[in-house]
Amino acid sequence: MNEEGRRDDRTAGQVAHGTMRGVIAAQAMTGMRALTISLGLVDEPPPRAILRQKSMGIFRFVPTRRRRTVQELMHWGYGAAGGAAFAALPDRVRRRAWFGPLYGLVVWLGFELAQAPLMDLKQAKNLRPAERLALAADHLLYGFVLSETRRRARD
Repeated sequence: MNEEGRRDDRTAGQVAHGTMRGVIAAQAMTGMRALTISLGLVDEPPPRAILRQKSMGIFRFVPTRRRRTVQELMHWGYGAAGGAAFAALPDRVRRRAWFGPLYGLVVWLGFELAQAPLMDLKQAKNLRPAERLALAADHLLYGFVLSETRRRARD
C-alpha cells in the first residue's frame, strides 16, 4: 500500500477513535448533568428541551418509559459527531492540552448563540446564569475527555 493509502487509513482510524471518544465524552456529560439537575442548577437539559419543544410530536409517540433512552441516544449521537469533527482537526492543534476544553466551550457557545435561538427554544429567551455555567462546565468536561490528556508516544 502506498503512503497515501496509509495516511487515509490513519485518518479514518483517527475519526473512528474520535467518534468513540465523543460518545464517551457525552456519557461523562450525562453523569455531570445528573448532578447539576439534582442540585437544581439545570432545569431541563438541551437534548430533552429539543425533543420536547421541537420534535413536532414525534417524541410523544415514544413510550414514556423510553423517552429518556431516546434523549440519551440523541445526545450520544451528537457527541459522536462532535468527536469525529474534533478528530479530523489537524494534529498540531488538536493535541494541545487546552484545545479540547476550548472545543467543548465552542460547541456549547454554538448551541447557546446559534442553535437554541434558531430553534426558538425557551431556554434561549431566559437569562439563567447558573444553568449556563453548569452547561458550560459539562462542555468543558466533554472537551477534556476528547483531548486525550495522557502523553502519547511520538510517531
